[in-house]
Amino acid sequence: MFNKNKSSISFDGKHETHKETLLKFLALLLILVAYFLYMSWKYDASTGLGLSLLTWSFFVLCTPVADGGFILAFPIRLLFKIKMAITQVVLWFFALAINLYMLKAYPSMYELSFPTELLHHILTEPYPYWSILIISALGTFLSIYFGDKMMDVASHKERKKNHRHGFKYRSILVLGLGILTLAAYYYLLNSLNIVIPD
Repeated sequence: MFNKNKSSISFDGKHETHKETLLKFLALLLILVAYFLYMSWKYDASTGLGLSLLTWSFFVLCTPVADGGFILAFPIRLLFKIKMAITQVVLWFFALAINLYMLKAYPSMYELSFPTELLHHILTEPYPYWSILIISALGTFLSIYFGDKMMDVASHKERKKNHRHGFKYRSILVLGLGILTLAAYYYLLNSLNIVIPD
């Protein structure tokens, strides 16, 4: 008598889309853990943790895809059925709060790696570099929106259809925003005379 709410559909590892999502999550988590271990070995555990958080926040705030926030948004979606788009907005403000604290308490930490040095320049020079934050936020939201939509689809047939159409639109939008972001980064690197390390 009542229609089943699509948002209540649970994760099923046997479905191709959900399997891809799980593999992406595990790969991102592995990269983050490896980065933390490397930075802890290079400096110390507390510095490694700080650099890992700052680098994570760089990917959350300054890239037009949802890879940084996805590390937390995906398990939260599985455990509590909270839309990844909602979690991503919360994580975006959390990443911003981390940086406000670190800029005030440990500004020298930004100089220890290339992504954090770049992040420092973006955050401390509103014009024109905050445009990167705006472009990235828009791209991230669109990416997460399509991810939520794929998780919500009930049947395998619908999932394949939505995956095909959603992938096409998502690819066009994210590609366009990615090109804008790369152009902004190119301008940023040139204006700061930063050379990408080998």
